[in-house]
Amino acid sequence: MPLYTTPLTPAGAAEAANGTSGRMMQMITGYWVTQVVRTAAELDIAGHLSGGPTTAEEIARAASLEPAVTLRFLRACAAVDLVTCEGEETFTATPLLETLRIDHPGSLRDLALWGGMKSHWEPWGCLTDAVRTGNGQTGPSLGADLFGYLAAHPQESERFTAAMAAMTEGVAERLADVLELSGSETVVDVGGAAGAFVQTLMKRHSSLRGVVLDLPHLAEASEESAARAGVSDRFEFVAGDFFHSVPQGDVYLLKYVLHDWDDESAVRILRACRNALNPGGRVLVTELVIDPGAATGLPPLMDLNMLTLTDGGRERSLHDFEALFRRAGLTVTGVTHSATLVSIVEGVRD
Repeated sequence: MPLYTTPLTPAGAAEAANGTSGRMMQMITGYWVTQVVRTAAELDIAGHLSGGPTTAEEIARAASLEPAVTLRFLRACAAVDLVTCEGEETFTATPLLETLRIDHPGSLRDLALWGGMKSHWEPWGCLTDAVRTGNGQTGPSLGADLFGYLAAHPQESERFTAAMAAMTEGVAERLADVLELSGSETVVDVGGAAGAFVQTLMKRHSSLRGVVLDLPHLAEASEESAARAGVSDRFEFVAGDFFHSVPQGDVYLLKYVLHDWDDESAVRILRACRNALNPGGRVLVTELVIDPGAATGLPPLMDLNMLTLTDGGRERSLHDFEALFRRAGLTVTGVTHSATLVSIVEGVRD
């Protein structure tokens, strides 16, 4: 059996896998690593090791864990380079683990929690059915669509919102570098959750007014985020449904929104933005833009993520976006690339 005859290099370990069998075993056991990382984030192992070398017993006592199992868990963390062993029962954080610290600049903790939580983990376990049927798997695995499930599970919803904010923070500044907003007075972040993107733009442009349109339960997080950004006096949260109407504005931001939806729904969202556009206004869709001639890196895998988690959502090519815009009464006027994997597809009213 390859698991016991081929040396296993776990996904995440610093050294390269040993040959094709070793690489395949790394892929097969990748889910172990995802859950080790999630658990390390949830138990704040990075925080417990922030003072330097610490024993498993000390961590267990501080975190109310079972001591013997804590030692076993930390050894597994060492196998994927999250910690180093100092003797048999003492451990030190590595730079890799430091990225899970709550106070780390660009912390990945929220993303680690998101990647292993039930609302994402269980639908991915049904990927075979998704490929066979073409249907999303949140219904069969969770009993509801993704957003319905999150609405019924506040803790997971909070983690999801935090993860989306972390994703936005990773790209917002770089997108702001390439966005031209001169002459714009009001920017509406459609489906903007806590508002990290529009608030980044507001900090760059002192006269810009920002609005987030999203579901009512996100109001508090959005307003708290605006306060932290120092833009509360120019910020407004509007609870609503982007399928029907959106607040009037000069620029509409749709960041990681359309890929949640099938084509018909995406057209409805774009049309609602078109109908509310001020004269000379623009719609800016910020997403991965698939290159049909390439199948590498994040886009193909994110496309499967949308397949499993949504009912008809997908990543799209520029040709796909042009077709959606056209059906919504908009014309694509250009694509702006950034120093990230995300691009900005710009459209104006026909």
